[in-house]
Amino acid sequence: MTEDNAKSRNGGHPREKQRGPVTLRGDRSVEATTTDQRLLDSRGPSDWVHTDPWRVMRIQAEFVEGFGALAELPRAVTVFGSARTAKDHPEYAIGQNLGRALAEAGFAVMTGGGPGAMEAVNRGAQEAGGLSVGLGIELPFEQGLNPWVDLGVNFRYFFARKTMFVKYSQAFICLPGGFGTLDELFEALTLVQTKKVTKFPVVLFGSEYWNGLADWLRDSVFKHGKIGEKDLALVHVTDDIDEAVQIVNEAYKAWEDAH
Repeated sequence: MTEDNAKSRNGGHPREKQRGPVTLRGDRSVEATTTDQRLLDSRGPSDWVHTDPWRVMRIQAEFVEGFGALAELPRAVTVFGSARTAKDHPEYAIGQNLGRALAEAGFAVMTGGGPGAMEAVNRGAQEAGGLSVGLGIELPFEQGLNPWVDLGVNFRYFFARKTMFVKYSQAFICLPGGFGTLDELFEALTLVQTKKVTKFPVVLFGSEYWNGLADWLRDSVFKHGKIGEKDLALVHVTDDIDEAVQIVNEAYKAWEDAH
């Protein structure tokens, strides 16, 4: 069909086709397939799902999903702790009591959503009628969210998950834990030290476990001038659940007064 014939059959105008928001006219309007057909009919090579541009889209999606799920979260406290804590260990009972106390104080409780100390905290919060939140992470071994999580979000990327913990928490409390707990602890301290977040207390629960770290910060890091005296005051070590909740409450009230 000539262009003139096409025009005559279309009221004197060139052939026209819509491709989503794009208008194609004349010879450009001739396409053998549609976008939907190309999407659904053929799988094609799968290498593109491992490219950096596609990863950017997945990262963006994680932030969108996280913000969407947590945007209406009430005031919250994140509690970190070891996934290896056994249910019959005294630290499990402490985590359970801490989660309960935070919920009774009116805080939603967030954890990494895994087993051990995280499960204990989620369990205590849920049993007290509070909102129990778990932000899981994709790991090489099976883990999944513990059954005491009311609202759960799973992440591929640690940095997206960390952003959610900091953005939607008013405080961090660290029970005894390993590298993951230490990672989150020093991430929070760095953000507070550099004033990326304000009025954000960091509580280390369990003096027997944490005093060695606190001593090292004072006797080595501070002594050698690597941090200042104000930085030392960012860390609160306690063995008392009521004191931990009080520290969180006072910081939250100070934040409310400032806003």
